[in-house]
Amino acid sequence: MSTETSELTTQTPDSGSSKNRERAEWLQENRVRVTVLAVLIFVFVVALLGLDRDDWFSTIMQGLSVGALTFLVVSGLSLIFGLMDVFNLAHGEFFMLGAYLGWTAYTRADTLIDVAIPMLLLGAPFALMPLWRRIAAMVTLAGRARKTSAIGAIVVGALTAFFTITRFPLVIWDAENFAMTPTNMTVQIDLGTLAPLPAESFSGPAIVAILGVLLGGALIAFGFSVLRKPGMESGAIDMKRLATFGGLIVAALVLHLIKEPVNEWIFGLSTTWRFFLSMGVSVVLVAALGALVEVVLIRPLYDRPIYQLMITLGIGFILIELVREVWGRPEFTMARPAAFAGTGEGCPGQGLGGFFSGCSTVEVFGGRLRVYNEGFVVLVGIVVLVGVMLLLKRTRLGMVIRAGVEHPEMVEALGINVRRVFTMVFALGSGLAALGGVLAAPSIGLSSGMGAVFLLGSIVALAVGGLTSFPGAAVGALVVGLLQQIIIRYGQVGIPIPFVEEPFKPSPTVVPAASIVVMVIILLVLPTGLLGRSEK
Repeated sequence: MSTETSELTTQTPDSGSSKNRERAEWLQENRVRVTVLAVLIFVFVVALLGLDRDDWFSTIMQGLSVGALTFLVVSGLSLIFGLMDVFNLAHGEFFMLGAYLGWTAYTRADTLIDVAIPMLLLGAPFALMPLWRRIAAMVTLAGRARKTSAIGAIVVGALTAFFTITRFPLVIWDAENFAMTPTNMTVQIDLGTLAPLPAESFSGPAIVAILGVLLGGALIAFGFSVLRKPGMESGAIDMKRLATFGGLIVAALVLHLIKEPVNEWIFGLSTTWRFFLSMGVSVVLVAALGALVEVVLIRPLYDRPIYQLMITLGIGFILIELVREVWGRPEFTMARPAAFAGTGEGCPGQGLGGFFSGCSTVEVFGGRLRVYNEGFVVLVGIVVLVGVMLLLKRTRLGMVIRAGVEHPEMVEALGINVRRVFTMVFALGSGLAALGGVLAAPSIGLSSGMGAVFLLGSIVALAVGGLTSFPGAAVGALVVGLLQQIIIRYGQVGIPIPFVEEPFKPSPTVVPAASIVVMVIILLVLPTGLLGRSEK
């Protein structure tokens, strides 16, 4: 017993000194990073202390709101770049598309259902990719002739699908008719008078339209199979693929038959539940688009990063023009859900508990905050941060992702399909951007340029926090959000300057410039960002 006690007493000082030594070594290695973080915190504290008590808390919360939206965009960029070394310049447009799709699911769910029917049919032939690969293997053409025939099949398939999809019934808004514009429909939601549009019918025989879309999808799938390198055709048409093919067709037909009661059920929901539904629909659709972009356009260009930048930049421009063509060029807003739009007696809410009062605003520490912007959006940002961190740290997929960042060859040697993981990560990042878009729509409105604005802030946040660090993405987004709101607040109250009568009021144009200046200063001191890892 005495021997054990003596051993413990001799080990305890050693373990304590070892921990102190490790702590000292960590501080020595990260002294520059700790110093920069301390300076940033000091600057923010001094700036906030210069505001009145009524302003400082609201400024912090507004900065958190902007930071949360920025984080939802930059988190996807961080995941995609960290694992795949792909810098997606269309990420901002995924954010924008998420906002427009969210508005559509929230305001015009009947239009989305009408579009979903031919899209399900168009996607059905892609479930039979092994069949098209086997047929493509029989094509004896080579070189340019093979590529030409493949592109020809894709073009013919796209034209066939387009002309037959136009025969499907589609109820949609009309930018030329004020009563049918997106702006007026948003007003109808606020008034509680929005209803499904009158149902349309097929233009011509329904069977022709259905078979035409299936044929178009088959030609497109076959064309992409021909473009694949020889020797890549593998796999067989198992029952799972046949079930998927048949299931998509059956789902489209059933949805067509029951779309009227489904529309009535959706429009009978409260705006709050409809908003949550629109969040899910937007995330799923943009995540699916991201997966498609990765498989079809990004995957063949992994060894050509310049071409990746060019193709994602082109995708961004295409999405902008698509949005302008479908939703129109004018900006419009998205009505806030009823849970965040309460007015009248008992409003605004008082104190932190007022965030749960159902009022649109709440008074906290003398400042008035918007429950949706500074409450719900911030909460969603925190939930996403915690959720993705748990995904990366506590799940098998997260383990594969982290291992893929460090040793992709070893992960593939273990039999893990790294390409499928890449697709899932690209889809996850795209879905997070869409979530940010649909959350931003009720607070900042919808415009075709909203993606570019948030992409710039996200790039700054990514560089500040560290290109491959997910926690760094959160820290960078927080820095950008607080910095922007502090400058905006001082633009309203002014900065007193000695010997000058009028206080200096920074203009709104200073906001993006200030973020870039801070980014440059941090990168000059810390080339890998606040939490980024240096490459060895």
